[in-house]
Amino acid sequence: MMRDIKRIILHCSATKEGMDYDVSDIRRWHLANGWADVGYHYIIKLNGDIEEGRPLDKAGAHTSGYNKDSIGICYIGGCDKNGKPKDTRTESQKNAMFSLVKTLMQQFEVTDVRGHR
Repeated sequence: MMRDIKRIILHCSATKEGMDYDVSDIRRWHLANGWADVGYHYIIKLNGDIEEGRPLDKAGAHTSGYNKDSIGICYIGGCDKNGKPKDTRTESQKNAMFSLVKTLMQQFEVTDVRGHR
């Protein structure tokens, strides 16, 4: 049975620009933190590939207080070479994020899309 989805929340992996990771890396990090699985429903790699993480019918573990009714999307990056916050999305990531969000908004009739912070 599908959850009642009310919002989409966008995240970054808080990793340095140019360093590519995938859902298996993030799953390993989250499991090491004692979580049940990767916290995000989708991961967007540097080349724009979209990988599925936690199944959509399961609440995520990405935004305290909002996991029950949201979809978590994470793009790889978010920090400059020195570890400072920066929008490091590649054009491929921006295009993939836009397409994925648009599809999910239509599929779940969601109008609330926001960043994690």
